[in-house]
Amino acid sequence: MANLVVDVGETAERRPDATAIGFRDREITYGAFWSRVGRFAAALRERGAGAGDRVGIYLPNLPQFVTAFHGTLRAGGIVVPMNPQYKSREVGHLLADSGATAVVTLADLVPVVQQAREESGTDVETVVAVGEGAADAEGATDFEAFLADEELDVVERDPDDVACQPYTSGTTGKPKGVLLTHENLGSNARATGDLMPGGFREDDKMLGVLPLFHIYGMTVTMLGTLFNGAAYYPMPAWDAREAVDLIESEGITIMHGVPAMYNDLINQPDAEEFDPSSVRFANSGGSSLPIEVMRRFEELYDVELYEGYGLTETSPVTHANRPGERRPGSIGKPIDGVEATIVDRDFEPVAPVEEGPVDEEEVDLDEITGELVVAGPNVMKGYYELPEANEAAFTERDGTRWFQTGDVGYRDEDGYYYVVDREKHMINTAGYNVYPREIEELLFEHPAVADAAVVGVPDERRGETVKAFVVPAPDADVTADGIREYCLENLAEYKHPREVEFVEELPRTTTGKVQKFELRGE
Repeated sequence: MANLVVDVGETAERRPDATAIGFRDREITYGAFWSRVGRFAAALRERGAGAGDRVGIYLPNLPQFVTAFHGTLRAGGIVVPMNPQYKSREVGHLLADSGATAVVTLADLVPVVQQAREESGTDVETVVAVGEGAADAEGATDFEAFLADEELDVVERDPDDVACQPYTSGTTGKPKGVLLTHENLGSNARATGDLMPGGFREDDKMLGVLPLFHIYGMTVTMLGTLFNGAAYYPMPAWDAREAVDLIESEGITIMHGVPAMYNDLINQPDAEEFDPSSVRFANSGGSSLPIEVMRRFEELYDVELYEGYGLTETSPVTHANRPGERRPGSIGKPIDGVEATIVDRDFEPVAPVEEGPVDEEEVDLDEITGELVVAGPNVMKGYYELPEANEAAFTERDGTRWFQTGDVGYRDEDGYYYVVDREKHMINTAGYNVYPREIEELLFEHPAVADAAVVGVPDERRGETVKAFVVPAPDADVTADGIREYCLENLAEYKHPREVEFVEELPRTTTGKVQKFELRGE
C-alpha cells in the first residue's frame, strides 16, 4: 500500500503511548492521534468526500492541521494547504482552481472562506471550524463535532496518485497548483530524515516552527517526524523568544528553519543567554543562508548549522550538507535518489570548477554558471491543468525528465553545488550581470547591519542600478554613504549599491523569503 499515512499507523500500533504531538503543555499520544485521524477520515466519507477529492487546510501550525492532513490522506483525498494570511481573493483562487469540496479553517477565518465561495464560484460544500467560536461559526461545523464516532480504514493509493496540491507563491502571476504524489512526499521525507547523524530517533523532538502550509514544514518537519515515531512540537507563529523557551523547556533535539529565523535568534538582546545544548541537528532552507549568519550562530551556540536546498516542485529537498560532508557557502550535494547538473541555454552541461566556493571577484560567473536542473522520485508529477507550464518546466534528455529550477548556480569537482541567485533576480547594469546575493552576503558582514536585501531598480543611463535596503542593528550609527563606501572597498565598482534605503524591516513571506517585488515597487 502506497498511502503515506501507513507508516504513522504502524507507529501508533507499535508505540500507542509515545508522544506524537506536543502543544502548549499538552501531549497527544500516537494512539490518540491515529484515532482522531481515522475519525476525521470517516467524517469526510460521510459527507461524500473520498478518493481523489480535494480538501483545503487553511490553518496555522495547530494539532488540527496535522490531524486534517493525515485524515484527508487516510480517506484517499488530496490536501490543498493554504496560507492562513491569505485573503478571500487568494483563497478563492486556490479553492476554485483545485476544486476542493471541503475546507478546515480557524473560526475567525470562516467569513473569508464564505466570501471566497460567493465571489469565486468554488465547489466547497463542507466548512470545518477550529478554535474559539468554532461552535458558533455560521455555515461551519466545529472540528470536534465534525469527527465521526467510528474510524475509517486507510484507503489504498498508488505511488503515483496525488497526495498534496500546494501552490507556488505566485509572485510573478497566479499561483500554480503543484501535484505531489505519495511517492514524491514519502521518498523525500525518508531521504531527509537520513541526513542527520544516525538518522531520526524515536526520542527526537522536532521544533515545528516552519509553516505547515509550506512544503518545507510539511515534508521535512511534520512528515519526517511522524514517519519515524518522533515527537512534533508545532508553533502557530514565529517568535524568537517563544522558540528559545520551547527549545529549552522541552529539550528540542532538531530544528529546521529559514535564514531569517536564525538571524532573529542571533540578534536577540540576550542572545548569549540562549542554551540550545539539547539540539543535535540544525538546518536552514527556504532561501540562501548568509555565511555570516551561519558563522555567528555557530560561534554563539556551538551548534553546527547546515544548509540545504529545495523547491515546492521537488517535495522539497534536492541538495543538503551533512555531518562530515559540509561546505559553507554550498547547498551541499544531491540527496539520495536525486540527480542534478548545471546546464547552459542549449541544455548542455557546464563544466564544474575545481573547488568551490569560488572568489566571485576572481572569476567570470557567466562562464561557470548555468541553470540548476534536477531529476528524481521527489520531482512533482506536474502543474495542475497547466500543460504549457509543464512543457516549459521539464526537458527530456537521454530518458531522464529534468526539472528546470530557474536558479543560477555552479558545481565543483567534489560534487558540491552553489546557487548564485534566482535567474529573475539577476541585475543587468550597463551590460554587467550582478547577482544580489553576493552583495547581501557582504552587507551581512557589516557590524551595523541586522538585515539586508538588494534589488535592481530602473536607471536611465545603466538600464538598471543596484539598490540596497538595510535594517540597521540596534543603536547602530550608520549612514548611506558609509554603506556605499564599505561596498566600494570590497566589490567591483559596478556592483556597489548606488542607492541605499534604511528600513525598519524587510517585507517577508511567512516562510522568511524577502518579497523583492515589493522592494522594487511592482
